[in-house]
Amino acid sequence: MLHPDTRRPTPLAVMVTVLTLLLIVIAVLALCSGRYLLSPVEVAQALASAVTGTPPPDPSSFNVVINLRLPRIAAAILIGAALTLAGASYQSIFRNPLAAPDLLGVTHGACVGASIAIILGLGTVWVQSLAFLAGFGALALVAWIPRLIRRSSTVTLVLAGIIVGGLMQAVIGLLKYVADPETQLADIVFWQLGSLAKVTASSVTAMAPLILVPTLVLVLLRWRLNLLTLEDAESAALGVNVRFERGVVVVCATLLTAAAVSLSGSIGWIGLVVPHAARLLAGSDNARTLPVAALLGGAFMVVIDTLARSLSPGEIPLGILTGLIGTPFFVIILARRGAEA
Repeated sequence: MLHPDTRRPTPLAVMVTVLTLLLIVIAVLALCSGRYLLSPVEVAQALASAVTGTPPPDPSSFNVVINLRLPRIAAAILIGAALTLAGASYQSIFRNPLAAPDLLGVTHGACVGASIAIILGLGTVWVQSLAFLAGFGALALVAWIPRLIRRSSTVTLVLAGIIVGGLMQAVIGLLKYVADPETQLADIVFWQLGSLAKVTASSVTAMAPLILVPTLVLVLLRWRLNLLTLEDAESAALGVNVRFERGVVVVCATLLTAAAVSLSGSIGWIGLVVPHAARLLAGSDNARTLPVAALLGGAFMVVIDTLARSLSPGEIPLGILTGLIGTPFFVIILARRGAEA
C-alpha cells in the first residue's frame, strides 16, 4: 500500500518549475552529447538556423542536431512521460505498487503487431502503426474476458491482462520461430528490447497527439484518482462513478502505453520505478505525483537514450540500460519505503 507522507510538502509549482528546468538542461546536454560531440554554440546555431530558415554555418552539425538528435530527444521525453504516467495511474487504480504499464497485456500485444510487420517486410511506419493497433487489440481482448465470465472486478481485469499477456508472448515466440534468422529475427529481438534509432520527426509528430491528449485527461483527473484508490463502495459514496472513471483512466493509460511502445519498442522498468521516485519527492497525493512523475519520466528517458547512443560504437538497446539502472534503484526505493514503514 502507498503510505501517507507526513512531511511538509514543497509547493507543487516550485517542484514543477525546478523539474522543467532540469529537463531543459538535460535535453540541451543530450543535443551536445553522442559519438559526434558538439559545443553548446554549435547546437544554438543549428537551432537558430532551423527556426529562422537561414543556411546553417555547419551543415553536418545542423543535420545531427535537427534531423537526428532533436526527434530522438522529443520522442524520449514523450515516451518517458507516457510510460511513467501510465504506471502511476495503474498503481493507483489497482491499489498495487507493483503494477506496470504492461499489466494489461498491451506491451506484449504491441510487440506482436510490430513482429508481424517485420516478418511481412513492411517499413517503419507500418511497424509502428501495427504495434499501436495490436496493443489496443490486446486491451479489447482483456476487456472482453470479464464480460465472458460475467465478473467485472479489478482482480478479474488484472488476471485477464495476465492471460492475454501470456497468449501474446506465445504468439511472439511463434513469430520468432518462423522469422528469417539472418534478418527478421534480429530486428524482432532488437525491437523487443527497445530503441529510438529509427525514430523520425514525422513519426514523433504522428504519435504526439496520441500521447498528449490522454496525458491531459489524466492530469485533469488526477484529483479523482485519489478517490479511485479507495474501496469501490467508499468511492461511490463520495459521488464517484467508479466503473466509468476507472475505465477512462485505464483507457488513457493503455493509450499512452500503446503509443509509447509503438515508437520505441518494449522498454521495461520506467513505468514501475519512476512513479515510486515521484512519490518520494511529491508524496502519495496523485494531484502532486502525476505532474512530477511525467517530468521525471521524460528526463530519465532522455538520459537513458543519450547513454544508449554514446557508450559504445553500436546502439545499446534501451531495455538493457533501464533494467541495469532500474533494478538497483527500485531495490533502494523499496528499502527506503520499508524503513519508513
